[in-house]
Amino acid sequence: MPEIGIRAATEEDVPLILSFIRELAGYERLSHEVSATEDLLRKSLFGERRGAEVVIGCHADEPAGFALFFPNFSTFLGRPGIYLEDLYVKPEFRGKGIGRAMLVYLAGLAKERDCGRLEWSVLLWNEPAIRLYRGIGAVPMDGWTVYRVTGEALDELAARA
Repeated sequence: MPEIGIRAATEEDVPLILSFIRELAGYERLSHEVSATEDLLRKSLFGERRGAEVVIGCHADEPAGFALFFPNFSTFLGRPGIYLEDLYVKPEFRGKGIGRAMLVYLAGLAKERDCGRLEWSVLLWNEPAIRLYRGIGAVPMDGWTVYRVTGEALDELAARA
């Protein structure tokens, strides 16, 4: 796969990252939920306290997709892990192995960092992604449901402190 490359994002990639986020939100039918800005991403990804990392997947040196991830921790394993928040490949580049290459890259990074796992969530209707994930040996975590506190509920919960 010489035409496929994976590279760490730089601060100059912030506009590109935001465009990928917006495209992903459109694909997931969640555009109305995007409030990220270039300034927020610059601060969160490249500022003093970095909350996540990004890699850019390229096809023939053209940016084709991205993966945004951050460390988590498994108390049962007693080791860190990597949580993949988002993986997106532009429609015109799908089926060329870019998504798989980014997952391979992240698996290598997890091993390099002595992580015990690489994990992520997927929308139940996203069959193309599910096929890719099953094809690399990923398994769904049956019996688990993701919970989230955000917006006003987060404000109210924090105010109880």
